[in-house]
Amino acid sequence: MSLEHIVLILLLAFVCELIDSSLGMLYGTILSPVLIIVGYDPLIVVPSILLSQAASSLLASFRHKQFKNIELYEKKGEKKKLSQDSKVIILIGLSGIVTTIIAAFIAVSIPKQALKIYIGALVLVMGVILLIKTKYKFSWNKIFVVGVISAFNKAISGGGFGPVVTTGQIISGRPVKKSIASTLFAEFPICIAGFITYLILNGLSDWNLVIYTSIGALLAAYVGPYITSRIKSEKKLILALGIIVTLLGIWTILKTIL
Repeated sequence: MSLEHIVLILLLAFVCELIDSSLGMLYGTILSPVLIIVGYDPLIVVPSILLSQAASSLLASFRHKQFKNIELYEKKGEKKKLSQDSKVIILIGLSGIVTTIIAAFIAVSIPKQALKIYIGALVLVMGVILLIKTKYKFSWNKIFVVGVISAFNKAISGGGFGPVVTTGQIISGRPVKKSIASTLFAEFPICIAGFITYLILNGLSDWNLVIYTSIGALLAAYVGPYITSRIKSEKKLILALGIIVTLLGIWTILKTIL
């Protein structure tokens, strides 16, 4: 791997994780199709993204807590109880781990062409979801469904977790910053479960991508949560990201078909 190639991967991982750790989405959703378009095998890209994002999500989660973008406990008189944030994290995490393992079994048997088409379609759908501003009432059933779908997407393609979980929480009535931080907390165990499953089923022939994406992502994860704490106009940023992701999805599908 040339020095220019290494620098490119570091830069891509840094930029994607900076967006992800500050907005709770788009690390895998952007990086996965970009790396596939560059020429990497999807079965190397997906586990690489899963492990690098597990590391960066763990760091970003504690940084979000440091900047008070999320509260894990709430006081009930003299006692501390789990907050709604913590309960959302646990529900998404547990449902997601099971779904991720099942999806990883499916992913290794899917033809690469079909996998690329799915990734493109997934990214396109995520972009449309971001552009929809409909609000719904909060319910635990919705959070469960969001967790299952997003974990399946993550294990199949390496992306699509953050946009579904973060956007799903927001349209369900949860505050934007809490949705972002909760997504990153829940993402860590899901990514670890997915990576281990891939490793057992398919192995990993090239560890270079894991190493360099992890370095770039960890550097960005330290900065992203601070950006979240300083955001004042989340709606404009989400709108801009929705447009970018939609275009990326269309681009991926067209390139794969053509």
